[in-house]
Amino acid sequence: MSAIVTKIKMELEKTGDKKIALHALKFFKTKKGEYGEGDEFFGIRVPVLRKIAKTYPDISISDISKLIDSKYHEQRLLAVLIIINAFKKGDENIKKTIYKFYLNNTEFINNWDIVDISASNIAGAYLEDKDKKPLYDLALSKDLWERRISIISTHHFIKKNSFEDALNISDILLTDKEDLIHKAVGWTIREVGKRSLETEEFFLKNQYKSMPRTMLRYAIEKFEENKRKKYLKGEI
Repeated sequence: MSAIVTKIKMELEKTGDKKIALHALKFFKTKKGEYGEGDEFFGIRVPVLRKIAKTYPDISISDISKLIDSKYHEQRLLAVLIIINAFKKGDENIKKTIYKFYLNNTEFINNWDIVDISASNIAGAYLEDKDKKPLYDLALSKDLWERRISIISTHHFIKKNSFEDALNISDILLTDKEDLIHKAVGWTIREVGKRSLETEEFFLKNQYKSMPRTMLRYAIEKFEENKRKKYLKGEI
C-alpha cells in the first residue's frame, strides 16, 4: 500500500464520529438482506469528505484503485469525489481514463449516494457527445447499482435539454423490481419536466398506468394537486 493511501486511511479513521457511523448503518440499510448489507462506516459527513478530497488533487489512478477497494463507505465515496474533481479539470485523455476506471469499478460504486454523486458527473459527462450504448448496457445489468448508474447518468444530458436517452432508459427500467430504481426513474422524469413539462407529460400519458406507484409519485411530485390526484387515480 502506498504512503498516500495509508495517510488517507489514517485521516478518515481520525475524522470519523461513532454516533454518525451508527446512524449511517441504519440510514443506508446495512442489515442482512438490505441493499447496503455489510457496509461499514467511519462516520463522516459528505461536506467533510469534499474538503478532504480537495487536498488530494494529484493522486494516481493506481492509488485510487487501492482507496476505492474498501469495506468503508466513506473511503469509497472519497475515492469517487477525488476522481470527479480530477475529471472536471482534466483533458480528454484524463477524462477517458477516469471514465474507463469508473465503469471498470462499478462493484465499488455500490450505494445510492455514491452513484448519485458520480454517475452524471463522470459517465454522463464523458458520453455527452459520444455513443450512449454503454448506458443502455448498464440499464440491462443484473446489478442494481449499474442500473441506477445508467439512469442517473442521463441527468447530465437533461441539464443540456436533451431528453431522449433519459426517457428511453426510463422506459427500459419501467418494470424494474427495485424500489431504488423506481425512485431514480421517477426523479429523472421529474427532472425532464422541470425543463419541458410537455415532454414529461407526453411520456407519462403513455406510460403512467404501467408505472410502479413510487415511480409515479416521484415523477409527478411537483404537479399541482388536482393534476397529481388525477394521475394517481388513473384519470388522465
